[in-house]
Amino acid sequence: MSDEDALARIARLEERLAWFERHVTAQDRAMLELSDVVEKLRRELLVLRERGATAAGGGVSGNSPAEERPPHW
Repeated sequence: MSDEDALARIARLEERLAWFERHVTAQDRAMLELSDVVEKLRRELLVLRERGATAAGGGVSGNSPAEERPPHW
């Protein structure tokens, strides 16, 4: 392998390494964003569960939503 071939190979490897570093950085950013979304959804689910427990445990009518009559009855 000549010096020129070795230098060209090193240059290609450096280009690939730079691409992979950018790719990993982009994936890290995406994972952080997804983690934020999951945490937000977890908090919203907790609030909805608490609302459901409150409504089922003695809401306005005392019945669960499945037992309530529709408004037009």
